[in-house]
Amino acid sequence: MPADSRPTPVPAPVHVRFDQVGKSFPGKDRKAAPHVALADVSLEIRRGEVFGVIGHSGAGKSTLVRLINGLEVPTAGRVHVGPHELTALSERGRREVRRDIGMIFQQFNLFRSRTVAGNVAYPLKVGGVRQPERDRRVARLLDFVGLLDRAHDHPERLSGGQKQRVGIARALATEPSLLLADEATSALDPETTGEVLALLRRVNRDLGVTIVIITHELDVIRSVADRVAVLDSGRVVETGSVYDVFARPRTGAAARFAGATLRDRPSPETLARLRARHPGRLVTFRLRDQAGLQTRLARTFLDHKVAADIVFGGISELQERPVGSLTFELTGPDGAVDAALTALRTDGVDLVEEEA
Repeated sequence: MPADSRPTPVPAPVHVRFDQVGKSFPGKDRKAAPHVALADVSLEIRRGEVFGVIGHSGAGKSTLVRLINGLEVPTAGRVHVGPHELTALSERGRREVRRDIGMIFQQFNLFRSRTVAGNVAYPLKVGGVRQPERDRRVARLLDFVGLLDRAHDHPERLSGGQKQRVGIARALATEPSLLLADEATSALDPETTGEVLALLRRVNRDLGVTIVIITHELDVIRSVADRVAVLDSGRVVETGSVYDVFARPRTGAAARFAGATLRDRPSPETLARLRARHPGRLVTFRLRDQAGLQTRLARTFLDHKVAADIVFGGISELQERPVGSLTFELTGPDGAVDAALTALRTDGVDLVEEEA
């Protein structure tokens, strides 16, 4: 079949949808204005994807999670999970929907009095699953998360990463189609965080579970998420693929997350130090999935007889695509430097001359 006649892939069905959702809480006293936790939030999370929600403390992330699992009801708008409109259901109806949702917590929330196997079995016991089936599921899940040999240990004998793996196994015990991870790696060191995120990606890939990850860490999002929503002061300010949102941020909130994590642009303090050592013009070139950028830069500088030295920057990856910036000191006649920069802009190169 010719390449241009291939059918367009059909998007996966929507698993979670927010339609202009708002959530307010009463003020501390009768005269105080309500606290607006979320305002006019609209987003779609597709079945089978890993969707990240990133925002600083107080942005409304935990409220959003509680709306998805029906522990809170919105003040305005509608929340859909699968075929169900949660906002139209009674508390009993929301409990039924909640059975198809697993939760992973920041502080693990394990029972200290129960063994690893007992913790994983707990939601099955509450749900009335018979002992033989409980035992089969627990063994299968502990093997899946790599803790079958710790089944009879108590949580105090486990590391933080092992506790979180128990939490993941417990969240999967009822075979949910949707998994919510609320700051699930915030209490872990970087190496253990990577192991837990790899396990979550395996849960998504092997079991087909939709995962929503709530976090304030871009490294978490870039490691595991397919798409992301940036939450700022209760509003979704950007949403899209991880690469598009953070390689080409359109809002200050997304740009701050990208800058703090990628660290490829000089801060004002760093820029002042660079200027003290480098008298030439400092220009930053943004790499946004552009093949051969450094070769194009070198050729243009050579053609215009401009000397160029890299003084700051870095190249990283988002979703296996390069992203980053390189800051050069450019020396030569002003007219030659201007001509080189004009040629590069005409060629579509994303650049910014750092202000003095």
